Amino acid sequence: MAAGRLVDGRPPDAGLPPVLEMSDIAKRFGATQALEAVSLTLRPGEVHALLGENGAGKSTLIKIMTGVYQPDRGEIRLAGQPVTIGSAAEAQRHGIAAIYQEPLLFPDLNVAENIFISHQGRGAVNNWRKMFRDAADILAALGVSLDVRSPARGLTLAAQQSVEIAKAISLNVRVLIMDEPTASLSAHEVAQLFKLVRDLRQKGVAILFVSHRMEEVFEIADTVTVFRDGRLISTRPRAEVTPQSAIADMVGREVGLLKARPAVAKGDTILSVRNLSREGVFRDVSFDINRGEVLGFAGLIGAGRTDVGLALFGIEPASSGSIMLNGKEISVRSPGEAMAHGIAYVSEDRRQLGLSLPMSIAANISLPVLRRFLTRLGLIRTGEERKTAEAFRKRLAIRTPDVDLAVGKLSGGNQQKVMLSKWLNTHPRLLILDEPTRGIDVGAKAEVHAMIGELAAEGIGILMISSDMPEVLAMSDRVLVMREGRQMGIFSREEATQERVMTAAMGQQEDAAA
Repeated sequence: MAAGRLVDGRPPDAGLPPVLEMSDIAKRFGATQALEAVSLTLRPGEVHALLGENGAGKSTLIKIMTGVYQPDRGEIRLAGQPVTIGSAAEAQRHGIAAIYQEPLLFPDLNVAENIFISHQGRGAVNNWRKMFRDAADILAALGVSLDVRSPARGLTLAAQQSVEIAKAISLNVRVLIMDEPTASLSAHEVAQLFKLVRDLRQKGVAILFVSHRMEEVFEIADTVTVFRDGRLISTRPRAEVTPQSAIADMVGREVGLLKARPAVAKGDTILSVRNLSREGVFRDVSFDINRGEVLGFAGLIGAGRTDVGLALFGIEPASSGSIMLNGKEISVRSPGEAMAHGIAYVSEDRRQLGLSLPMSIAANISLPVLRRFLTRLGLIRTGEERKTAEAFRKRLAIRTPDVDLAVGKLSGGNQQKVMLSKWLNTHPRLLILDEPTRGIDVGAKAEVHAMIGELAAEGIGILMISSDMPEVLAMSDRVLVMREGRQMGIFSREEATQERVMTAAMGQQEDAAA
């Protein structure tokens, strides 16, 4: 497929026959029109970015491409021929594969077994020697060094993504869908993944790249398509798109790019942490947080940032060190103790750890302080519960017609707002935000950033853990950098440049101003 190869980042020849065409696709779920007359064309050797807010229809289109859903209307053509994709197995036979934000590997199977899992049939007998050799050959062709006999359980997220790509290659992939593949990766791991993407592009694979990270889209994409409210808004070469124009297409209005949060006068010290350690995880972490201050935690994935947050909230208590709240030393051995001291923790994993998806918005918001809503007989005062939830719905602009709706039916951005409401309902003095905008669209991200600024202005101390460097630099008053469980330094807002923070995160700098 030499004709589809890129030269110096130029888009593929527009005259090259498409590998996949979707025309006039429509899909309805009850009263919700998820997709209406959308079209998408993918060409060999092209990285095609698909952008849109949560709820724009991206996931529905992907599920149609992979055979999970069937369209109500429209046509799908592969290499010019009409096809019906009735199942995931049928999509694989057509050479369509997908990898997601959370890799779908079998942890107890080895790397080779995971790569060839889709090749197994009833009664099939494995030729282990050939499978190991073929798996190693595929990984070597991708420039990935992994022991194909080792179990998948111990792999890093970046390595798991490499195995997912190898699995797609083993199926003779023609179209590779990448749905938020970098959300849990460090900057170094993203660079490794993008190298694989460029290699696949050179081999003529058509790649659909879905991401909320605008800087990544403009680094890797050749073509940019935007969906809004289930409709196709635009498809343009990357050179004709700016971040501002893409965001305007996504939200239907002009939304400014991330701006630094205005500095506010900080109050007294709320939290003082000295030499906090957890054996084998992190050690000797020391910092202060003042009223109205946002202290950003930066570092690569696995640096120990989240572990410090879990220790402060009592989920995984520290083994040594001291924690002082408002000048008094406290013990935090459980989340109950943390909440009693006025500490709240918004988890990075809203679906598994932050929310009960089958429960209503109102029930989730009241959950941490349920006793507040119980009668003497132990019954829930549902009217009071709904009234509180309604107040948070208005305050955080949660887009829902009813607070009795199950949280699982909301978009990612609105789920994030419900989780934030849940912990604000505890009236915290210290709020720990772990990846507060992970996996949400730019419009919702701007709203969450505005809320963080408002909470700081109200005098709440905020510890914000984020892998999004522009977010850390824009929202933080000071930035604490960690690497491999060690504190590398604390930078003031003026000192915290991207280069300086990354240098510390990579272990090249030991000293920083406090």
